[in-house]
Amino acid sequence: MITVELFVALVGYYIVMYITPGPNNTMLTVSGIKFGFIRTIPHLFGIPTGHAIQLTLVCLGLGTIFETYPEVQEILKWIGSGYLLYLAWRMLGSLKVGNQDTSSPLKFYEAIIFQFVNPKAWVICITAVSLFFPSQENFIISIFFLVLISSFTNFPCISCWAIFGTGIKRFLKNQRIKLAVEWLMAILLLLTAISILFG
Repeated sequence: MITVELFVALVGYYIVMYITPGPNNTMLTVSGIKFGFIRTIPHLFGIPTGHAIQLTLVCLGLGTIFETYPEVQEILKWIGSGYLLYLAWRMLGSLKVGNQDTSSPLKFYEAIIFQFVNPKAWVICITAVSLFFPSQENFIISIFFLVLISSFTNFPCISCWAIFGTGIKRFLKNQRIKLAVEWLMAILLLLTAISILFG
């Protein structure tokens, strides 16, 4: 049964998970720095869309597959962590702003696809379904409840990071600040990969 207490607990859980540092938020900060907030919007919409698909799949039984075959989740952890290490390495020297930058922001569908190799996103989904799924409620309504609350809390939380990146863009003309930000983003990605593998 869906209660006010369950709603508040779920919202609190989602906010904590979505606003804390992780692969999505690090990539959004960099996108905000390099391309500004407006050009980052497709990326911003792709994340909750991909996450909603993930969450629905876990509700429909994908989470059971992970419990039955933990090696599948282990493989995803290694793939996701490997990709994060690659991003951390690419981060150094990557913050070129203005006409210097020839790259393009992540597209809507690319942000959706990335969620499926994002270990933090899988952990959020599996935990949400395990702890907050209202099993006494209608099954479809229960899925809708988890996915709708996820989408409405995800977008504003991750937008903060894109706004932050856009805000610090003007300071990157200073080479020392630019280098410090690159290293900070790379270290955040590295720590995320380590915490996923050994957490």
